[in-house]
Amino acid sequence: MNATRRTVDSLLIRTALAAEAPDVAALHRRARSTYYPDGLPEDGPDWRARWQEAIRRPDGQVLCAVRDGRLAGIASFRTPDGGPADTVKLFQFHVDPGHWRAGVGTALHTACVEEWRANGRREAVLEVHAGNRRAQAFYAARGWTPDARRPPAEDDHHLHLRFLVPGE
Repeated sequence: MNATRRTVDSLLIRTALAAEAPDVAALHRRARSTYYPDGLPEDGPDWRARWQEAIRRPDGQVLCAVRDGRLAGIASFRTPDGGPADTVKLFQFHVDPGHWRAGVGTALHTACVEEWRANGRREAVLEVHAGNRRAQAFYAARGWTPDARRPPAEDDHHLHLRFLVPGE
């Protein structure tokens, strides 16, 4: 994957560094806790280790949005296991709640799309928590649609969305 570094309106978007995994995990926790009404379970996964692994994966990329020297947003994507080479899966996309409605998500999403296009991706897929209406509205406003190939299962807490990566 390409190393990414671009500045948009005082927001720096760049590839995450392995040493930032604890800060990335903390941002992830703050963002996720907003759509779990009872809070996140304490016995959940070790997100620091998972983010460290995601940052180091040679087949994936983690972008971070930095404003005033602090992480404001994160995005993690790669080719899904067993998926076609022209498809990318957006595994994580979070904006720190203190930066909502400040353009961070839009700029980070734009940077993701630019990376996908540069890497020859034609389609992106993701799973969004069924109770996360804010994220669903964000994705819909950017052209993501329900993935008819993956209708929601009765016991699934996620919606499956797809995005057609625009050409040049």
